Amino acid sequence: MFNLGNLGIGGIGLHVIVAIFFAVHAVRTHQNMYWLLLLFIFPGLGSIVYFFAIYLPGLRQTRGARAAGRAFKQIVDPNRAVREARDAFDRAPTVDHRMRLGAALLDAGNAPEALEHYQAAANGPFATDPALLEGLARAQLAMGRHAEAQATLERLFAAHPQAASQSDPSLMYARTLAALGAPGTREAFERALTNASDVAARCLFAEWLAKQPEAADRERARALFTEIVHDARHWPRHAREHNREWLQRAQAALGQ
Repeated sequence: MFNLGNLGIGGIGLHVIVAIFFAVHAVRTHQNMYWLLLLFIFPGLGSIVYFFAIYLPGLRQTRGARAAGRAFKQIVDPNRAVREARDAFDRAPTVDHRMRLGAALLDAGNAPEALEHYQAAANGPFATDPALLEGLARAQLAMGRHAEAQATLERLFAAHPQAASQSDPSLMYARTLAALGAPGTREAFERALTNASDVAARCLFAEWLAKQPEAADRERARALFTEIVHDARHWPRHAREHNREWLQRAQAALGQ
């Protein structure tokens, strides 16, 4: 009878290959030496113990694993975050719970209801709270209410000047000005590029530049798209997953 336990490569059993894999992991992650002894003296049993004691818990802590877990939960129970946030708000309708519900609704694609909650919160004593204003601007932007989003972001920057140097608010402001065709769009994108924590700003700036009449702008757009595609070759897995949309858009712009 065919037995996976007897499968070998060059005479080495599968259980030994698995033990070697875990031994390499133990060395790279600086585990105690007794794990190596266990893996080599009892490769089958040692691999099982190592998997559950060391490898699996460590895997769960990686950024990619956490992202995969969130994606899995979204598939299995896509309304869980909204349901839990709504339950919390129903029990205690505080500003924090309203903001949590607004964020969950936005993530779920329900921008109209999210906007209602953010607007209600913005009329209270926390009207200048930075997280509230940023969430309100996100909802307004998602609804295509760009002039309102511009006003909200300018309120945010006036009350909290440091927000103008943060990745998400500065990029939202550039996108808002671009949608309005407003003066200062180029400068806003340049600031967003300086503040960027991922490649979204680079890609969106390149897309805006590609629509400008000057040949120099279109050349810079192509250079930015090329940078994204080139840099992607060196991204770790979690960065590639996080920036997948922008990479695809850059590749499409270059005709790849």
